[in-house]
Amino acid sequence: MSAVLDASAPLAYLNDEPGARRVEAVLAEGAVIGAANWAEVLSRVSDAGIAPPRLVAELTEAGLVGTALRIEPLLPVDGERIVGLRPVTRRQGLSLGDRACLALALRLQAPVLTTDRTWGRLRLPLEIVTLR
Repeated sequence: MSAVLDASAPLAYLNDEPGARRVEAVLAEGAVIGAANWAEVLSRVSDAGIAPPRLVAELTEAGLVGTALRIEPLLPVDGERIVGLRPVTRRQGLSLGDRACLALALRLQAPVLTTDRTWGRLRLPLEIVTLR
């Protein structure tokens, strides 16, 4: 596993936005996304008129979901970290989903990829890679 992806990273990949090639390279090495962030990706795709089951089937068939991209469940320890991250991330306006991503990266001791530049201002014991 090379990195934890924030929801914005696979969305950049799926929409061929800036940073998409970097996400593709990380996926080639194997990446992880938390279940909460995966739900966010599927919600955004649904908002765009694409049926989430169709997207999941296509990504699974292409060897991404379940292979290049592992979906990791939220654990009780993550919940505690999410709460603990709130005071540290409040100024940057990070959401619960953002904090869930950071909590997962902290648990797995892995870098995190995001398109959100405000994450770069966080002082956390992990590598944050901004894609734009």
